[in-house]
Amino acid sequence: MNIQKIVAIALIVAGAFGLAYGGFDYTKETHKAEIGSLTMSVDETERFNVPVWGGIGLILAGGLLLAWRWKT
Repeated sequence: MNIQKIVAIALIVAGAFGLAYGGFDYTKETHKAEIGSLTMSVDETERFNVPVWGGIGLILAGGLLLAWRWKT
């Protein structure tokens, strides 16, 4: 399997996950306080939304790359 097919399949899978889940959550540490031996921090969970057109675009790009034949 050459690199072109691997990239094409990865694009298709990423687009499918983007459409299925609609985004992903990540945790960001926003505030931290250290007073002597006492340590306090605030973690905020944020969400990155993947637009529908982005997921469809990734699937189409992967499909086109998979269908395209390089002349080498």
